[in-house]
Parts: sequence; C-alpha cells; structure tokens
Amino acid sequence: MKTYRSQVALLMGIILLAALILGTSCVPQMAVPPEGTLVVHIIDVGQADAIFIQLPEGKAGLVDAGNNADAQLMVEYLQGHGVSRLEFVVGTHPHEDHLGGLDVVIEEFEVGSVYLPDVTHTTKTFADVITAIEDKGLGVTIAESGVNIDLGLQGLRAEFLAPCGSGYSDLNDYSAVLRLTFGSVAFLLTGDAEEASEEEMLASGVDLWATVLKVGHHGSHSSTSEDFLAAVNPEHAVISVGTDNDYGHPHARTEDLLQSRGIRVYRTDHQGTIIFTTDGSEVTVNVEPWGG
Repeated sequence: MKTYRSQVALLMGIILLAALILGTSCVPQMAVPPEGTLVVHIIDVGQADAIFIQLPEGKAGLVDAGNNADAQLMVEYLQGHGVSRLEFVVGTHPHEDHLGGLDVVIEEFEVGSVYLPDVTHTTKTFADVITAIEDKGLGVTIAESGVNIDLGLQGLRAEFLAPCGSGYSDLNDYSAVLRLTFGSVAFLLTGDAEEASEEEMLASGVDLWATVLKVGHHGSHSSTSEDFLAAVNPEHAVISVGTDNDYGHPHARTEDLLQSRGIRVYRTDHQGTIIFTTDGSEVTVNVEPWGG
C-alpha cells in the first residue's frame, strides 16, 4: 500500500510539474455538471421565428421575435413568464419574419447584449431595430462563427456556428446559427440558414450534434440537407411554420428526410408553441410528436 501511494504521489507530482512548465491545459479537467433547468420555447408566431430561452438563475434570452404584427404578443409572452431583463437578444438575419417584433422587445425590456450578423437591409423593419438599439444606448456584437455568449452559468455554453463567411447572395445564409449546450443536451437554432451555410458549417469541422434541431427556414427544401441532418443527428426537430402558408412550408422532401431518420417532429402550425425543458440530462416536451 505504501509503495502504491508513493507511486500515485510521484505521478501527481509529475503532472503538476508539467502543468507549471507547459500550462494548466496539462491538468485533467473534470466536466462541470449543469445546475438548474434550461427551458426553450419555440413560440407559435405563424410563418415566422421566435425562440424564448429561460436560463438557470432566473436569466433569459431571446432569438428572433416574429413579424412586426407579433410585437405585442412577444411582449406579453415574456412578461407572462416574469421577464424584466433579457441577458441577450439575437436577430438571426434581417428578414421581417425574424426581426419584426425585436424593436419593441428592446424598447420594453432591459437588455444586456444584442447580437446581429454583419449585414444590413434597406427595410423599415431593420431600421426600426437599429433605432431601438441606439435609443437604449446598446451596442451590437457581430454574430458569426466562433463567437460565444458568456452567461456565467455553470454547465451552459452558447456559441455561434455560423455565418462562417460573407458575400452571400441570399440573406438567409447570413443567419446566426446558435448552439446551446447544457450538460449533455444541445439545441441547434438555425434561423433560415440554407445549404450554402450548412455546407460551410460542415466544412469547418465544428461539432453540429444536437438533441433538438430548430429546422432551418421553416422546413424549406433549400435547408436541412442530408449531410447536415446526419451531422446534427437530432432526437427532436421543430418546424416553426404558419398554417396554410403561401410557401408550401414545410416541404415534403424535408418532412420525408426527418421521418426517414426516425426523428420526433413538432410543428407550430398544428401544435402551437413547443416547449423543451431539460436538467442537462433528460428532456421533456409539452406536446407529443406530430403524427399528421
């Protein structure tokens, strides 16, 4: 026993010495378990996107805020969940069905940080959001691959995986793609990212795996490629989409692809707001998977 303890002490001494010489990365790191609960609300805003995130310690965040007509709905939804401050808001890209209600939300709530991709638009909707940001004395952090949202919460990581580049011909490919990891559970929120962005994420080698995928561009055929879906390999997929919309969303190809992989699918047009709750290990959903 004495010899064994001596060997362990010698080994630990070697590790610590190596850490002093080469840096702390040499010391084995223990995974930090999450504390509290993470709740992700995919809010039913028709043919639009709005995602409310309840974080541990009473904190909250928001990704997109529906159409202009959804502004009051968004304010009431957040107030109904006791929100007075948003640690962060993300506008995934400048289209009205994602940024529409964001100006009013910024006006009505205390906001910590604002994240937008590095692209502008000529619409009044975009101008209204920029005006609201400026009127509150806030700055904008560019949402792009490799940028993290530091929330100071144990076991939680929020990282943007896209956009990876610039000069896209379609504004959808500027979509800020956010991956939230809480313990062993991950959410991938893709905005309207299409195949050009998906291919760049795949080529970057970043970890795309997620327990829950917010399907890109309302289930359009131009998003959710086979290779991308294989890399994400989700258990659950949510399509935020309007009833009888003019775009034919979700596309049959996307639905068939999700079904062929045995993924549990949820649709806001048929099931309303979809709410995921996790302790970092198990995930519960407020509705059963869509079986239509």
